[in-house]
Amino acid sequence: MARYWPEPASPTVRSQSAPALVLVNLGTPTAPTAAALRPYLKQFLSDPRVVEIPRAVWLPILNGIILNTRPAKSAAKYASIWMDEGSPLKVHTERQAKLLAGYLGASGHGALRVVWAMRYGAPSIPDTLNALKAQGYSRILIVPMYPQYAASTTASVMDEVARSLLHWRNLPEIRFIRDFHADQAYIASLAASVREHWAKNGQADRLLMSFHGIPKRSIGLGDPYQGECLATARLVAQALGLAEERLQVTFQSRFGKAEWLRPYTQPTLETLAREGVRSVDVMCPGFVADCLETLEEIAMECREAFLSNGGQAFNYIPCLNERNDWIAGLKTLALKHLDGWLPAGGEHSHAPAPRTTDAER
Repeated sequence: MARYWPEPASPTVRSQSAPALVLVNLGTPTAPTAAALRPYLKQFLSDPRVVEIPRAVWLPILNGIILNTRPAKSAAKYASIWMDEGSPLKVHTERQAKLLAGYLGASGHGALRVVWAMRYGAPSIPDTLNALKAQGYSRILIVPMYPQYAASTTASVMDEVARSLLHWRNLPEIRFIRDFHADQAYIASLAASVREHWAKNGQADRLLMSFHGIPKRSIGLGDPYQGECLATARLVAQALGLAEERLQVTFQSRFGKAEWLRPYTQPTLETLAREGVRSVDVMCPGFVADCLETLEEIAMECREAFLSNGGQAFNYIPCLNERNDWIAGLKTLALKHLDGWLPAGGEHSHAPAPRTTDAER
């Protein structure tokens, strides 16, 4: 009988193995030095999602001015919060990945690979995806660790994943978690962290939730970030039963001369102190791991601004970091988005396991 299709030259069978999960955070320099900050800041501030200024205008400013002045200043800030194991963001993200793998393993999904990457710096998204490819993973869940969606954060991660796959011949299946700003476990963990702080220290006059800022122009262009921040704050306040007059939402980390989302965090704290607010509890729900923006900008700089303007007590409530309820909630969130990819029998399934390279052992 005549054949109407050729035999493949080298047959390949796509293994339906357990998927991989990649936690992605913003990034960090490798050391608290100007030399280490320069390439990190160049990569970060060269991203058109982060700085939406025409390249012909922005790049000469970046390369001619900012990269010659800012690295030393930023290095001093990083040095003030650096941990023995490295940058706090790197340390907490790595710990979260290891704990999540353990929680998933205890739930019968030990074959699921959990790794982490940074949008800027190392380990990079391209290197992480290439390693998963070498190990035979063909289904990958990308988890940007940004609860509230913004084009400058979550979308930038999606851009980098897409760029990383441009030259792959055999593409993997990819899923993204877009946001989790209203996720029940995330909100519950934030509320629990506040309750625990109150149980130990009592309640301050005001609870201030500081989110990372973005240019106000971004909202007009359709970015949903501000609305998602306010939704998170409202849900946490509801979970706490907190009266509206005791809650303040602000935005931090303004960069450049353009108007960003208001009210700004530090000026608000200064105003509160001058108006007679004696004590504040401050948390940063937009960050799931403590980092430069929380430990140095908020817990140090903003503390000093509040106290020097007449405030009496400034209490910083840490990010979720390695809280058990947060890692358990992250596990639930991941399993929801892995639906249909995990074998029904958990780790006891007969689905082939991806291979591990010598470098990964």
